[in-house]
Amino acid sequence: MPRFRLIVEYDGTPYVGWQRQENGPSVQGALEAAVLSLTGETVSIRGAGRTDSGVHALGQAIHLDLARSWLPYKLRNALNAHLGMAGERVSIVDADAVPDYFDARFSAVKRHYLYRIISRPAPLALEAGRAWWVPKPLDHAAMHAAAQMLVGHHDFTTFRSAHCQARSPVRTLDRLDVTRDGQLIEIRASAQSFLHNQIRSFAGTLKLAGEGKMTPQDVRLALEARDRTACGPVAPPEGLYFLQVDYPAVIPERRGNQGQTDDGADLS
Repeated sequence: MPRFRLIVEYDGTPYVGWQRQENGPSVQGALEAAVLSLTGETVSIRGAGRTDSGVHALGQAIHLDLARSWLPYKLRNALNAHLGMAGERVSIVDADAVPDYFDARFSAVKRHYLYRIISRPAPLALEAGRAWWVPKPLDHAAMHAAAQMLVGHHDFTTFRSAHCQARSPVRTLDRLDVTRDGQLIEIRASAQSFLHNQIRSFAGTLKLAGEGKMTPQDVRLALEARDRTACGPVAPPEGLYFLQVDYPAVIPERRGNQGQTDDGADLS
């Protein structure tokens, strides 16, 4: 069966999250319904990462198998037409054919996320639901300095949800940068994989650093405590965006579970 990789953009506001669930509409469910409407096929789509309710995506990657071959651009356009007719807030921005051993989740070598904060006294109108509104002034340089305490190979127990299902809290964080453009503060994180709520936990803690309530040393001690109570408040989901997934130029063929991480998907 031909396998396709799709790059998906979505507004997470109306969905219970990426993963198909019984308690409401999901992004996965919207995509699978569009495939069924287009082809008559019931498929199970695998994503590179699972996002929680309210979390957005600019570059979620998925794969699916279809009974017949399609020109990728025709598949993209046809699925977008069905998504549009269904009123979904999901768009396929790119499509390509991939080998049958490609896996959107386990072939990924790096995932990139963005967290957006707008720091200003006035509440958000146009950006409501698209960023975390923080009415207090924030020192982004202090946030960035604190963020560097978290980069590297660590036990991130402090910064993962109590409901995280990962077998190990140890991850290698390649990047955690904080920049500012006017009122907009951006936190960018990159790693092969993340723990449940890890980035939103980072954002909540870094906000405290921006308010002068935590120093970089405090953040390092919170990390070393391996204690969820040492973490700042979990930031709201609407500021988080799944930006991009990186894959090797040549996808190595997998045999069994060799080379897979225990939970290469994210619940951020």
